[in-house]
Amino acid sequence: MSTSSATARRDTVRRAATGTGATLALVAISVSASPAAHADDSYTVRDGDTVSHIAARTGASVAAIARANSLADVSRIRAGQVLTIPSASGRTTSTPAAPTATTHTVRLGETVTGIAARTGTTVKAIIAANGLRADGLIIAGQKLTIPGKGRSSAPAPATPRTTTTYTVRAGDTVSAIAARHGTTVRAISDANGLGSNAMIRIGQTLTLSGAASSSPAPRLVGDTFEGRTYARDVVDAANANKRALLAAGVPSRAQMQAKVAATARAYGLDPALAQAIAFQESGFNHTAVSPANAIGTMQVIPSSGDWASSIVGRQLNLLDPDDNVTAGVVILRALVRMSPDLPSAIAGYYQGAASVRKYGMFSDTRRYAANVQTLMARFR
Repeated sequence: MSTSSATARRDTVRRAATGTGATLALVAISVSASPAAHADDSYTVRDGDTVSHIAARTGASVAAIARANSLADVSRIRAGQVLTIPSASGRTTSTPAAPTATTHTVRLGETVTGIAARTGTTVKAIIAANGLRADGLIIAGQKLTIPGKGRSSAPAPATPRTTTTYTVRAGDTVSAIAARHGTTVRAISDANGLGSNAMIRIGQTLTLSGAASSSPAPRLVGDTFEGRTYARDVVDAANANKRALLAAGVPSRAQMQAKVAATARAYGLDPALAQAIAFQESGFNHTAVSPANAIGTMQVIPSSGDWASSIVGRQLNLLDPDDNVTAGVVILRALVRMSPDLPSAIAGYYQGAASVRKYGMFSDTRRYAANVQTLMARFR
């Protein structure tokens, strides 16, 4: 949900926050490949990690990590799992193997965007390989050719790299600094002799070796909403997710509205309620990301996404349009079932159910609940 109370939206991950809103950080960061050969590294998955997140931090590609660990579905990793991270030498060969195409049978509710994200290819590549319409329309049972992730014949011109310095401020983490400056955690750690836990302190001057630019990437998402200011890590994660959604491309607002209604019916939830919530949260705009790092059409934050994942029995990718809607719908259904009345359920989606029970509805929550109930009539 986009703008819950401070109690409902505080924890950070490059996921970032708690309550009933959400996000998974998928940010692509260019890195310079080292010409020296290195042994493969191992990485222990932490709570909130995604393969894309790990790839961004380590400089490996999603496809390389998937191959090295025989991952059939890159969205299915778990905390504590040990992954092999291919070495730089293994990632930069002069004679890459020819990409292999696979076949995928479309399941109910799937989109080309979601399939592309899970298989490490692009929407454009799938459309071209299957002669689909420009809007990527697919139907359940349809067999798609999923092209392998190949290498372009002419390498892209290298982004000029530079070495800069940065003074650590309160709330900074190495991962957030790396994301803002277009480098990696490993590069910063190596350049500054940091330990394996990459500990830094306020006032410490870091050398940002290999940064793409001396200037941080421009912020697309601010750090305040309704008078609340969110932690820097939360806002950095929100900006990373915003850039990822804009780069990936998303369904239209009309398509997202249809998904919300269909998903609500499938889960036995009033479609008018689900649509009213989605409209109030994002206006059916799947590129919406709040300062609390709530993402997508249903504005779900990572901790709430974990709750939704436990309900449906699989890991939901909150950047994926279908998974995002599923997360919001099952959370809303749970709130309706556990709340004494509809206004309380709506308030729980915005403020957090525990906060509503403890403090009652805040003034902005009352306005939110009233707006949603009014909007429900529009979607009957």
